[in-house]
Amino acid sequence: MKEDLLTIGDVQLKSRLIVGTGKYKDFDQTRRAIEMSGADMVTVAVRRVNIIDRDKENLLDYVDPQKYKILPNTAGCYTVDEAVRTARLARAAGITHLVKLEVIGDQKTLFPDTAGLIEAAKILVKEGFVVLPYTNDDPIVAKKLEDIGCACVMPLAAPIGSGLGIRNPYNIQIIRETVRIPVIVDAGVGTASDAAIAMEMGCDGVLMNTGIAGAQDPIAMAEAMKYAVWAGRLANRAGRIPKKLYANASSPVQGMIE
Repeated sequence: MKEDLLTIGDVQLKSRLIVGTGKYKDFDQTRRAIEMSGADMVTVAVRRVNIIDRDKENLLDYVDPQKYKILPNTAGCYTVDEAVRTARLARAAGITHLVKLEVIGDQKTLFPDTAGLIEAAKILVKEGFVVLPYTNDDPIVAKKLEDIGCACVMPLAAPIGSGLGIRNPYNIQIIRETVRIPVIVDAGVGTASDAAIAMEMGCDGVLMNTGIAGAQDPIAMAEAMKYAVWAGRLANRAGRIPKKLYANASSPVQGMIE
């Protein structure tokens, strides 16, 4: 397949797999999993993983910002003020103008507070951030986020860390038809087949953390996810055969000897 870049705002990525950096046993395992995944972009929870204080053990000592696009996220933020403040903190530290925006509405499900998400997105877009919002699988919200000026939409496949895969493929399909910005499936991917399905549906990318970090062998799973995203993307571009209820002979019947 020819070079197939994913463009998000002013950033271009060769890999359509974006990976997280939480839940690994240590920073070295994090580094090895990221390398094996082939990802160009890694997301970091600013409130949970140190990327700002250079006097303490810092993830950026293991994940080279010259090699990877660092995507700070506002995980753990339950209010607009918390999310906006966290994004500003990362930019003020010289990390990037990118932000994966999360405004969580419920501690048990970790579903997004979509009203708060929209409000925070408006603020950050006006301040010049390239905003990648984590949202639910609601096409109306996705369209509003596009209209605000977000660089992509990142609908959940299932609750964060659940590993359930895509629970509502029909809404994801409608989102794809509703917006013109990239659609990146975020949250709920459990294994390689989930990632492949998302890409076969025509999504532009997949973001995952727990699916890799929580595997029995995170390094091997990172490699599996790399190939799954690539294969799903290639299959989508190749065009699958239509589904049929009955058999259809693989070999032509014309010219057969009776």
